[in-house]
Amino acid sequence: MLCIRVIFEQFVEDEGARLRAGLVAAYGPEVGLDAASEAMAYGWEHWDRLSSMANPAGYLYRVGRTAARRSRRRGPLMPVPPIDEAHDVEPRLPLALAQLSESQRTCVMLVHAFGWSQTEVAELLGMSVSSVRTHLARGLAKLQSSLEVGSDVY
Repeated sequence: MLCIRVIFEQFVEDEGARLRAGLVAAYGPEVGLDAASEAMAYGWEHWDRLSSMANPAGYLYRVGRTAARRSRRRGPLMPVPPIDEAHDVEPRLPLALAQLSESQRTCVMLVHAFGWSQTEVAELLGMSVSSVRTHLARGLAKLQSSLEVGSDVY
């Protein structure tokens, strides 16, 4: 039991931050962090099966997505900032991000907010790099349209 615990703790140390970042990018901070916790709890309970998988972090990401969908509330996924506060970002951005598809929002957030490479995003989400590129392009196009900005901003 001690050996399994050490191996799982190493997995959490290596992959936990990426899993949390991916779920927060997809569902916002509150729901995303809860989903990551549920995914890690599931991972611990089923580590004997998960440890032999080629991409256990990707599998746990999908477990987290299921948990987030169950607990997700209606309305914007990202908190809408109060109008009277000074911001470093466009105030309409959270609502515009919430209007993207889950895959588009996740890819845009991981690449442009968290600085991940497209390859890292593809690995976590279990999709090809070309699919990540497509989600990025479509997500950015929708953001440009929603925020009424030109392509030179990105």
